[in-house]
Amino acid sequence: MRILVTGVSGYVGGVLLSRLRRERHELVGLTRDAGGPAATLGIPLVEGDVITGRGLERALAEVEVAYYLIHSLEPTASERFEELERRGACNFARAARRAGVRRVIYLGGPAPSHGRLSMHLRSRLAVEKILLSACEDAVALRSSIVIGAGSRAFRLLVRLVERMPVVPIPAWGSHRSAPVDERDAIEALARAAGSSQIGGRALDLRGPELVSYRELIGRIADALVISRPLVKLPGVNLTPLTSRLAARIAGEQHALVGPLMESLEDDLLPRAEDALELLGIRPHSLERAIEHALREWEQVEPLRAR
Repeated sequence: MRILVTGVSGYVGGVLLSRLRRERHELVGLTRDAGGPAATLGIPLVEGDVITGRGLERALAEVEVAYYLIHSLEPTASERFEELERRGACNFARAARRAGVRRVIYLGGPAPSHGRLSMHLRSRLAVEKILLSACEDAVALRSSIVIGAGSRAFRLLVRLVERMPVVPIPAWGSHRSAPVDERDAIEALARAAGSSQIGGRALDLRGPELVSYRELIGRIADALVISRPLVKLPGVNLTPLTSRLAARIAGEQHALVGPLMESLEDDLLPRAEDALELLGIRPHSLERAIEHALREWEQVEPLRAR
């Protein structure tokens, strides 16, 4: 089938392309710069921008399945990121309807059952709603933390463990999520293109273990074979301060780290049906997920702790 992948120069988009190639689909990518990193992917590219709508009609022509893998955490001088995300999703959904796309597949964030929704998660759920309205057979896959060498959230945690002799854990360290192996998330995205069981639904990508963020940091330290005392700061969140410190230590932009850390202030537990189970995927254990991600990381970049 003819498949459009947006966000092809990003982490998930690039890995997904490799998986989809195995099934010999006719692939096309949407990118803002066809002469940039995406030029090496070996598929036809259409230059376009979901925020302005430029190029969408051409990119979606004769497409049966379209992956929406675009997340904007960087505000402009005049607009916040959630406003940009909604506009991009609306433009894409409108263009997909006009083009007669059979299925739009969106990779978004979890929907906490209680507590205050962070701006980051609220925006993800708003985009999900818009894209599910694009066509009757649209699908949203919700994921908390993806354990993979290119996952920004995972890389942030690894950098903190590597670079801090003592890791302070704010109050949100006790909150839990179900991290999913990158391989399982990519396989679910690939199978979602042809599954007849999941149309019109939002599904959770859940790993086999529920762990707190404190536990997850400890498991990463164990996999790195290093000792890092985890010091609890009971009753202290201080996300604006800790996120700036974490961004500085990890070498990331605060505009990207801040919204991610704000999302940790509540449990991010699965609520919808299990996508992996419905798609016939047996999930990898958290231990194997972490070890695989670290091995892949080391193939391209040394880890200080190993």
